[in-house]
Amino acid sequence: MRAATGTQHELTALTPSGPATAIITEVAAGIRSYTLGDIDLVEPFPAEAQPPMGAGIVLVPWPNRIRDGVWTQNGVRRQLALTEPVRSNAIHGLLRFAPYRLVSRTAASVTLGAPVFPQSGYPFQLDTEVTYELVDDGLSVTHTLHNVGHTDAPVAVGSHPYLKIGDVPTGDLVLRVAADTHIDVDERLNPVGESPVDGTAFDLRQGVRVDELTLDDGFGGVRVGDGRGEHSLTAPDGRSLTLWGDENMRFAQVFTPRIFPTRTHDGAPVAGLAVAIEPMTAPADAFNSGAGLRWLAPDESWVVRWGIRHAGFTA
Repeated sequence: MRAATGTQHELTALTPSGPATAIITEVAAGIRSYTLGDIDLVEPFPAEAQPPMGAGIVLVPWPNRIRDGVWTQNGVRRQLALTEPVRSNAIHGLLRFAPYRLVSRTAASVTLGAPVFPQSGYPFQLDTEVTYELVDDGLSVTHTLHNVGHTDAPVAVGSHPYLKIGDVPTGDLVLRVAADTHIDVDERLNPVGESPVDGTAFDLRQGVRVDELTLDDGFGGVRVGDGRGEHSLTAPDGRSLTLWGDENMRFAQVFTPRIFPTRTHDGAPVAGLAVAIEPMTAPADAFNSGAGLRWLAPDESWVVRWGIRHAGFTA
């Protein structure tokens, strides 16, 4: 039987911390699994399932939501398909269910590509690629967007990984988000403003246990040092995962659902707590606010990088 997410690209590498494996999917170029030894570093899902709650997928040419799927370009009203009908929003771009073709691969890396064709609400044409590579200290991801159309095209990039340290209950992990502002939203999770996190429950810069959080919240003002912004999950024994993004990734979304279909040790699904740390170049509704939005000129390319780094694991 064919997997629900198409061809499965399995990557392997022997790292100083032990053997690493990752499975990248044809559909949405998503991360279906990523392990170090026998420890899951992202929430895995079975081959016969669609990515639960957007697990691991690429978000292009915008992450998060666009209110009512409507935006305006030079006085022209654009209407995108409402892919989050319960909230009447367009969510997570145009490639969520698209198949990506294989561009190149090695044992430890794969590059996948998918076009964005002109369509309702987005009359632009892009070629996109994403490369996943297992490296000594983690998983490195590179996105390339190329405008192959005849007019400037608005673009933003994001991803939707759910991180975990598989032998530790997710609720016991400490989450740190290096962001100075919170994206304030309405009941449909669309932005209405941006506020400093100082003195609020959204100040996660020093770290908070995941089981104390109930979030589906965007953050801005991501602190960048040496060309990277970094957010982390740390186990009680000191092992950690760091989600890093380059200087383009100035926003992040954090989502802590308690109904994620996690897997027990015997492989049975059970609803449980999970935590997504989503690197984004722009926040929700960026096509309207312009925050973080990049306009690519014809024949211009844009490269964005992020990754997951592990520390404290031994072979």
